[in-house]
Amino acid sequence: MGLHDGHRKRLKTEFLARPDVFPDHKVLELLLFYANPRADTNPLAHMLLEQFGSLAGVLDAAPEELCRAPGVGEHAAVLLKAVKELSGRYLTDRARVDGLIQSTREACAVLRPYFYGARNEQVCLLCMDGKRKLLGVRRICEGSVDSVEIIARHVLAAALSLNAAAVILAHNHVSGLAFPSAEDRAVTAQMRDLLARVDIVLCDHLIMVDDDAVSLRDSGMYDPPE
Repeated sequence: MGLHDGHRKRLKTEFLARPDVFPDHKVLELLLFYANPRADTNPLAHMLLEQFGSLAGVLDAAPEELCRAPGVGEHAAVLLKAVKELSGRYLTDRARVDGLIQSTREACAVLRPYFYGARNEQVCLLCMDGKRKLLGVRRICEGSVDSVEIIARHVLAAALSLNAAAVILAHNHVSGLAFPSAEDRAVTAQMRDLLARVDIVLCDHLIMVDDDAVSLRDSGMYDPPE
């Protein structure tokens, strides 16, 4: 039996009994067991949380940033990135809507996983048929931490690729403030006019943040075509 085997067994048992109240540093310590089979991963977990500020910060960190941290090798970096990727895919699967998109709430439920853990602003397009049945979501582009350019031809290509009759445009604000800017409102009008030329209705433009979203239509900042 290894030096840390008893501690690891106790930690696993504790986690399985009450995973919902397990503190972040212990979750990270437990996860790192599988990348560092012999080492004491408790100090490493605390160091990573201190360096990157939070569990989300650790999972959001680029692989090269993780590998620069003392004690973190390629195995740990790959494991941490895989956990984040799996988490996003899990949320995507749980949020699938098999049917009509009839409300802003339903649209947000479908779109939110696509912005999960985003470090930069990015743009997605939710595509529907004429009866507002979900056809799919396309990621359009990614920008910087405080801006993203919504490229008209990419929006049009994404809508046409799914043979959409109606779409909802969405992008995130990394700042955590979901209020639409004047530029957001202007771009929405431009996209509406562009899509209308090929008989595609832009139903709404959503501004997404981690725990909130603002609909330009619901806020009275956008009038979709009839």
